[in-house]
Amino acid sequence: MAQCVQSVQEFVQDSFVPMVAVLCSEEAERVTRKNNLNFAELLRPFCRLTSEGHIRDPNNQVQVVKNLRICVNNVVISPNTVSAALSPSQCRLLNEVVLSCQPQEGAVTNVITAGDYDLNFSDHSLKASTPWYSAWKETLLEVSTSKHYTATTPWFETYRENFLQSMPASDHEFLNHYLACLLVVSSTETVPVEHFLKLSQEQHRIQHSGEYTNPKWFIPNTLKYYVLLHDMSEGDEQRADAVYEDMKQRYGSQGCYLLKMNSRTFSAEEDEQIPDPWSQYLQRSNLHNQVSTGGLNIDKPKYLCFHYGVSNSLENHPLQLETASSSGTLHTLSAVNADLKKGARDPETLAGGAGSHGACLTLNDHDHIRQFIQEFTFRGLLPHIEKNIRQLNDQLVSRKGLSRSLFTATKKWFGGGKVPEKSISEPKSTCGLLYPPEAPELQIRKMADLCFLVQHYELAYSCYHTAKKDFLSDQAMLYAAGALEMAAVSAFLQAGAPRPYPAHYMDTAIQTYRDVCKNMVLAERCALLSAEILKSQGKYSEAATLLIKMTSEDSDLRSALLLEQAAHCFINMRNPMVRKFAFHMILAGHRFSKAGQRRHALRCYCQAMQVYKERGWSLAEDHINFTIGRQSFTLRQPENAVIAFRQILTNDSRQTATQQGAFLREYLYVYKVTSPINFCSTSTLLPQLPLPYIHSSATRVYFGHERRLAQGEKQAATHVSLDQEYDQDLAAMWCHLEEQLVAAANRGIVPVNFQTTQCCLNSQTDNLRHPLAVVEEPIIVEVTFRNPLKVSLSLSNLSLVWRFTADCASPSKEKTTEELSITNEENLALGVGNLGKFPFKNCDCFLICCIDLNIVGVVYSLAQTSDLMVVRGRQELKIRGPRLNQTKEDKMSVRHGPDLRLDPIITPPMPLMEVFFLQFPTALLCGEIRKAYVEFCNVSSVALCGLRVVSTHPDFFTFGSQATTPLSPTSGCELACRLAV
Repeated sequence: MAQCVQSVQEFVQDSFVPMVAVLCSEEAERVTRKNNLNFAELLRPFCRLTSEGHIRDPNNQVQVVKNLRICVNNVVISPNTVSAALSPSQCRLLNEVVLSCQPQEGAVTNVITAGDYDLNFSDHSLKASTPWYSAWKETLLEVSTSKHYTATTPWFETYRENFLQSMPASDHEFLNHYLACLLVVSSTETVPVEHFLKLSQEQHRIQHSGEYTNPKWFIPNTLKYYVLLHDMSEGDEQRADAVYEDMKQRYGSQGCYLLKMNSRTFSAEEDEQIPDPWSQYLQRSNLHNQVSTGGLNIDKPKYLCFHYGVSNSLENHPLQLETASSSGTLHTLSAVNADLKKGARDPETLAGGAGSHGACLTLNDHDHIRQFIQEFTFRGLLPHIEKNIRQLNDQLVSRKGLSRSLFTATKKWFGGGKVPEKSISEPKSTCGLLYPPEAPELQIRKMADLCFLVQHYELAYSCYHTAKKDFLSDQAMLYAAGALEMAAVSAFLQAGAPRPYPAHYMDTAIQTYRDVCKNMVLAERCALLSAEILKSQGKYSEAATLLIKMTSEDSDLRSALLLEQAAHCFINMRNPMVRKFAFHMILAGHRFSKAGQRRHALRCYCQAMQVYKERGWSLAEDHINFTIGRQSFTLRQPENAVIAFRQILTNDSRQTATQQGAFLREYLYVYKVTSPINFCSTSTLLPQLPLPYIHSSATRVYFGHERRLAQGEKQAATHVSLDQEYDQDLAAMWCHLEEQLVAAANRGIVPVNFQTTQCCLNSQTDNLRHPLAVVEEPIIVEVTFRNPLKVSLSLSNLSLVWRFTADCASPSKEKTTEELSITNEENLALGVGNLGKFPFKNCDCFLICCIDLNIVGVVYSLAQTSDLMVVRGRQELKIRGPRLNQTKEDKMSVRHGPDLRLDPIITPPMPLMEVFFLQFPTALLCGEIRKAYVEFCNVSSVALCGLRVVSTHPDFFTFGSQATTPLSPTSGCELACRLAV
């Protein structure tokens, strides 16, 4: 949530500050323009007082004014009437400042721990919150060992500051009316006094002619403060001093000032570093200039052309996004990308403007400006306010004939007061009531506002409370709401908190502004102030309720920001409400998207995903991932878009077939238009495809040529094939026979490195050792696919991906079987939920000997059967070995051993024997002897010798030929089909 550097008291104080207008001569503006600034901009960094001021209240008690800030603006005149809503230019300004303020990189204080959630709100939240970035368990920390931080939202602080400072002046309150006017003339003028007279007359005309409703002035006798601006680089200092002495004679020493500046020349050393305190203040002004056409200019005199204004003639916000329905496609969003550059601006381009600021000012000049503000405030503005408070007090007391102390004032002051005039032209928000300027009700309100601006909150509260009763009795609801609002704020700001914060005052004011007066601007101001006060008192639930009530359809940006703040209130409660936080972040993201704030929308959805992911809420995850994908696509983040859409397809989807088809089309489209490498033949550049699922554990590997099971009358003597079911007992028997055979060939000793022959490996075979493959002999891999969707898929051009490592060499780059011109032209169509077993045949290893081969994945082309869009990608073959259960550590944790069926060792060429039977009997009688013929065939180019045969029942068999006498059998006809001697 918004965490100000200031305290809540300082924030509220700075929301209502004395307003000072500026009128400059043309020559004075030229002098300040040397620094790429106008006079009002020149003063802004120095408008906070560094020392205490003092005033005396009507009881002659001294009141201390601390940390006071004043607001200085150029005069902007406009005949437009006050509206209950912000103008289009003001709305666009607020959109721009929020858009330009994004999370700062490297933020370390943006983590909130709530229960078993560790929510990341830093600039990396987009990555940390999404399932594809890290496992969910990696983002969880124990509460006892976690530090509690508070997330900051600088975009909300910026919005709030700009909103409060752009509040239009209203007739029912005087807080943002001008109290004084600075009349600035350059010392280079021929007759500066005449220019002062012209500026004074112009200010009087603007205030009293009745031609303009803006700007508004606090009191009729506005303080005029005369400033003589002297350019040290070109003016005559003695003449300036003489003119200033004349000014003191005319206006008094407390009503004028000589400001010397531009002491630095351009010939100064370039490496001299002078601070630039204006940049942070000018960003708002530059944004304002970009979106404002600037009110009505005054033709005479010309020196009024330098001003900032707002206009109601601008068009609607250009960043407004026409959101597509969730079942639509992203094809239309590609056109939005072209317009995104026009709407989204780099924050660096929004600040500072062209050139540096204060190039002609030295540090002494900075001190002169700061001293000028001090002198103007302490010797001009505060005494002026003190005098007017006394005059208002005297007028009210003399009018009613009561005690001269306002502290003892009661409702009797206004008993029998004049009934407010009725005005048909008055907006309905005032309920038809319009008080004349001299009405005592408005005078007490003026006095209350003056006391509030100089931090005399106790007297201000008494005045607001008294005025509130009169407004309510007259049914002047707009005035009453304003008095209630400021009475609540004054009560909160009173030193020592003599009375509790009257939150019900604020609630009544908000309801009146919103429902009776139809003024959402004033209602929003109340909500912003009250929410901060409630949060400072730990009342997060009440603050969240207040913020949520302020959401409406008239402003998506306001609703988004307030919903986000409400979400942070839920997470900061004593018992954090994490799911409410996530729900309201989703709502905030939706409203951000409607407001054209795509980056903020993406951030909100990503932060909410931290709560929803891997909790079994698949439909919620699908919605969030789909939105993240679309927002990432429009923000030109294709990798994130593809990954987000993948999540919709990799999870067990509960969507309907129609929705799944729409998700798949979105994914294929984004994948195709954002990945130009899709058709690259290099497998390492191909991204991962989410479909279909590969059952890696069901992968079977066959080494060697497929056996010829029958050839005429011949019957192959083999039990090995891809289609044969694995029999553990039979496999153990063959292993024992092979050990006997090897022992017989090695004088009864089984070598230590002996490894039984396994021609076909699957999930039930012993895969703890690297299998052996032979150079120039094929390896057949059978991969099992499953289609998890309710729509059909089409696969084509499937190939294996592999790499090899030779002796004393580094691993090679990944290759595919296509690179050996051995492609598989077969297509695999997977229906709804179907399984498909696809054997990769003829994948011969034309490799050097003594190498390690690693089969790493599959490359294929994917398409939806009802669509012609085809993409190419890959999937990894990652097989997890059996769970280890030997040691105590294995039993206490989940550990898996290796599975090396896809990592064979390629050996040098070896003999390869095939055995066929002729006239082998299928049935025998007890004691019957039959003759059968056995054919041994070596299909390898390596010679075979030292043939041995082993049998489980050697007494049943004998070997012989027509030319020799039968010998004692050494083995039977159940043969090991590959022997090397």
